Amino acid sequence: MFENVDLMTAIITPFDNDGKIDFDTLKSITDHCLNTGSRGFVIGGTTGETPTLTHDEKIELYRRFVDIVDGRGSIIAGTGSNNTQETIDFTKEVSMINGIDAALVVVPYYNKPNQRCMKAHFEEVAKQSNVPIIIYNIPGRTGVTMSNETVIELSHNENIVGVKQCTSMEDLEYLVEHTDDNFNIYTGEDAQALFAKSIGANGVISVASHIYGNAMREMYDDLDSGNYKAAGAMQRKLTPKMSALFMYPSPSPVKAVMSAQGYQVGACRLPILSLNNEEKQHLADDLGLSHDALLNSLPKELKL
Repeated sequence: MFENVDLMTAIITPFDNDGKIDFDTLKSITDHCLNTGSRGFVIGGTTGETPTLTHDEKIELYRRFVDIVDGRGSIIAGTGSNNTQETIDFTKEVSMINGIDAALVVVPYYNKPNQRCMKAHFEEVAKQSNVPIIIYNIPGRTGVTMSNETVIELSHNENIVGVKQCTSMEDLEYLVEHTDDNFNIYTGEDAQALFAKSIGANGVISVASHIYGNAMREMYDDLDSGNYKAAGAMQRKLTPKMSALFMYPSPSPVKAVMSAQGYQVGACRLPILSLNNEEKQHLADDLGLSHDALLNSLPKELKL
């Protein structure tokens, strides 16, 4: 399903001046990501500000995004919540959208389930979904960590086909070593992009690829061709910039950069605020740009 899909973009949701989803800008950003090396997308994830979208907004977003991508890349749609029945119902509804390849289902947040509860949650969702499930293990946002052993157990479920893992590099190694080759493993940490693919994971679900897609594509192509030194050098250049994109609540930094690049991405929805001028200047400094770069204009592709 995700063969050769190593670089996926967790795409932002642009809003117009009235706070509605801007589908024209979404198409421009999608085309840009595909043209700079992305081979698939997570739509309706953390970066897409999904907790602030209504049910109807998400359904329209997913339907129209399938048309925008038009078969040019894989699509994973976020469907998870901390309510198992609600997750089942929404995943079944999203399953009916032709063109969605898989559903991204987050480990339940706030409730703080233990491993037995997590396993039951995912098994029930997988049983009733018409599309494959990808586990989203992101303890920094959920407050709980799905253990490696639980992920491995769930990997044997025929309708659970992968994991987006936002933990340590050691965990990635363990999962690659102890799951079948057809189980898809992605890091959700940009700084782990090279490491993940080099140890046998599929690749990365990325935020930085909105901005540094060409560099990330070059890095992966170098790795594939055996040019390890060049790939390593590129990751070392990228890592501080990737970190900078999370110096304020995401997706406010990446939206600030894309706005300066001329994309009409709009504001973030509360409870996330768009960056103020002081924050933009600080972000520009950490990205290695001129101090006021994000207050003016930037090229569509930033140079390292």
